[in-house]
Amino acid sequence: MLGLFGDIINPTTYGTTGDKGQGLFDFLSNVFKFAAAAAGIYMIIQIILAGFDYINAAGDPKRLENAWAKIWQSLVGLAIISAAFIIAGVIGRLTGLNILNPVIHGPNQ
Repeated sequence: MLGLFGDIINPTTYGTTGDKGQGLFDFLSNVFKFAAAAAGIYMIIQIILAGFDYINAAGDPKRLENAWAKIWQSLVGLAIISAAFIIAGVIGRLTGLNILNPVIHGPNQ
């Protein structure tokens, strides 16, 4: 049925393959990718701010230690985000689910 905002799609077949439940995997994949991108941007901003803290420490050992702690925490966070994508890719490869490259369905599809 064509309406003002597009076609109405049966939610039981919503997804990339038309299999029941695939739409849930697509939704979770989109949420995961958004969260990972937001976390990555946040970590990069934290590294930049920690770099400014390091530059502005002016030799104060406590400020230098705090800046290095921020830098290492940011790098560990980026490593965790990268590892999550690698694990998701391996699981997707083993199970056949398209976890990392979902198709975002709009009202005109």
